Amino acid sequence: MPARTQLKLKITNLSKNSVLADQASMATSLFSRMKGLLGKDSLMPGEGLAISPCSSIHTFGMRFSIDAAFYDRDYRVIAVISGLRPYRASGWYPRARGVVELPAGTIRAALVSVGDELLFSSP
Repeated sequence: MPARTQLKLKITNLSKNSVLADQASMATSLFSRMKGLLGKDSLMPGEGLAISPCSSIHTFGMRFSIDAAFYDRDYRVIAVISGLRPYRASGWYPRARGVVELPAGTIRAALVSVGDELLFSSP
């Protein structure tokens, strides 16, 4: 039986006309959401992980820092976190539909801020 290939996504900040990731994965199953980025050594520029549903994240067991953008049901950014270091936890965002986890520095480079609109599409 062939291995399953994971759908790749492009995540764009429509409000700033910038790309957050062009090789992002989506975690929607219980197992994939729980695993998240555990086991990875890093995220390369252009990579990311979208997790949905998700209202908080942690970096326990991770080896690198990440940026994160929580979004609501309208794909509007409701919170941004820059440089979340290993063995830390985010706040809880009850209005969040999901989160995009990105390489550290991406939030600043893509000028992501609260209120921005995200677009998920095929690369």
